[in-house]
Amino acid sequence: MRHPVAHGPFDGLRLDSSFVDTLPADPLETPEPRSVARAVYSLCMPKAVAAPEILAWSADVAALLGLESHPEDPQLYADVFAGNRLLPGSKPYATCYGGHQFGQWAGQLGDGRALMLGTVIGADERRWEVQLKGAGRTPYSRFADGRAVLRSSLREYLCSEAIHSLGIPTTRALCLAGTGELVERDMFYDGHPRAEPGAIVTRVAPSFLRFGHYEILTARGEIELLRQLVDYTITTHFPELGAPSPETYVAWFDTVCRRTALLVAHWLRVGFVHGVMNTDNLSVLGLTIDYGPYGWLDNFDVTFTPNTTDRGGRYSYGNQTRVASWNLHCLANALFPLIGDAKPLEASLAAYGEHFDAAYLGMLRDKLGLPADIGAADSTLMADLFDCFGEAEIDHTIFFRRLGRVTAAMPIEEALSELAESFYAAPAPLPRAKLADWLLRWQARVGGPEAEPDVQRKSRMDAVNPWLIPRNWLAQQAITAAEAGDMAVLERLMQALREPYVEQAGFADLAVRRPDWARSSPGCSALSCSS
Repeated sequence: MRHPVAHGPFDGLRLDSSFVDTLPADPLETPEPRSVARAVYSLCMPKAVAAPEILAWSADVAALLGLESHPEDPQLYADVFAGNRLLPGSKPYATCYGGHQFGQWAGQLGDGRALMLGTVIGADERRWEVQLKGAGRTPYSRFADGRAVLRSSLREYLCSEAIHSLGIPTTRALCLAGTGELVERDMFYDGHPRAEPGAIVTRVAPSFLRFGHYEILTARGEIELLRQLVDYTITTHFPELGAPSPETYVAWFDTVCRRTALLVAHWLRVGFVHGVMNTDNLSVLGLTIDYGPYGWLDNFDVTFTPNTTDRGGRYSYGNQTRVASWNLHCLANALFPLIGDAKPLEASLAAYGEHFDAAYLGMLRDKLGLPADIGAADSTLMADLFDCFGEAEIDHTIFFRRLGRVTAAMPIEEALSELAESFYAAPAPLPRAKLADWLLRWQARVGGPEAEPDVQRKSRMDAVNPWLIPRNWLAQQAITAAEAGDMAVLERLMQALREPYVEQAGFADLAVRRPDWARSSPGCSALSCSS
C-alpha cells in the first residue's frame, strides 16, 4: 500500500526524478532480499513506524532544501522523515552496488537500510538527494531488518554536520527522528544483544554514488549498463568535463582521484579516522560518506582505529592514504572496459599520490605556521614532530591549537608550559628534552628572515587547527542523555561545533583532553559496525 502524501510546507519542493527516469529499475517493487541484476536501483517503500518524533533538526540543511528553519508542524515533519508519509512526487528507491570489504570482493551489497526519497532542486538550483537511513528492509538488506538505532544515527547526524563545519567535503544531515520502537543489536558481536531505541537519520548530499556502484556492474559483465551509469554521473554531476566519451571517462576518473586525495588530506589534518574505508564507502564526489565506526585522534597514534572489527588495522589513521589509493585502483579496474587502455588510468592513479602530497604538505605548513617555501629541512622538522608524538602521549588537536600561542621569542620553559594542556601525562625526561629541542628549531624557523608577525601566523594556524572536534566521548555523552530522553546535550554540542575554529568560553568544557574514564569505555575508544 502506498503511503499518504505530506502536503503543506512540502508542496513547494521541486523534485527531480532523472535518476529513476534515466536508469533501469529492478522489475520487482518488494523489499524481500534478493540478487538484483541488470538494474541500478529498486523502487521500495519505507516501513511505517509506531511513534515518529523529530529529535534534532538542522536549520542550515533545511535552508538548502527550501524547508522551514523550525518546523511549525513537528509531527508532520516527523511523519515524513521517519517514513510514515511521502514527499509530494516522491518515488522512494534503494540503489544496487557492490564493494571490496576489508580488501575482499563482497559481491552485491546495496542500500540495505537506506531509502532515497528523491532529489530536491534547491533555490540556488543545486541538487540535493534526500535519503532516510534506517527506514526498513530493502532488497539489499540481506539478513538484516533495515533499521538503525539511536546510538549510530545520532553519531552520523552529529559528525556529518561537524565535518561540514570543519570545512571538509561531506554528506549532510537534515534531522534525527525517533521511531518509538526498539531495535535489537549486538553492539560488539559478542553474543550480548540488547534492545535499543530506534532512530532514522535523514541524509542529504548532491549524490550518494560510491565506487561500488560501478564495481558491481563490471563484476557482472553489465558493461552497457556501466556506460549508462557513468554517462549519467558525468552529465549530471560533472557537466564541466564535456560530453561522455572515453576521454571524458578518463578526465572524470582523474577528477575523482584529485577529490579523494584532498578529502583524505583533510581527514589527516583534523585527526579523523573513517573506520571502514571499503570501496562501497567512498564517494565519487569526494565526500565523506557513511559514518559508521569512525573516530578521532585523542593522543596522536598512526595505528589507531576505532573499529573493533578491523583487527588488523587496515583502516587505521595512518593507513587511510594508502587505502584510498587501493580503492581507486578498484574503481579504475571497474572503468577499464569503457576506456580500453590502462595507461591513462595508471597516470591518474600515480598522480593521486602527488595530489595528496601537495594538499597534505600545504595543510601541515599552515598547521605549523611555516613559511610558504618549504624545503628539505622543513620536511625533517615535520617528521621529527611526529617522532616526538610517538614518544609521549600528546593530544593531537590541543597540541596544534596551543602551538599557535607560542611566539618565536618565547623562552622554552614558557613554551612547554603553554603546551602542557596537550599532555595526557607529563613527558619523561628524554621525550621532554626532544620536544624542547624541536620547539627551539621550530621557533628559529617561524622567526626567521621571512617570518610573518606572530599574530598573523597564529591566525593562519588557527584557521586550520580546530579548537573543538566531536570526539567520541562527547558523542557518547550525547547518546547516553538522548537514550534517557534528554536531547539538550546534543543540542549544546551541535551549537558549539558550528564554529569549531573559534574559542568559545561558554563551551570550554568540551574542548579538553579525553577524560580517563573514556580511555577504554564502549562507544568512546571502541565501536563496531553495529547500528
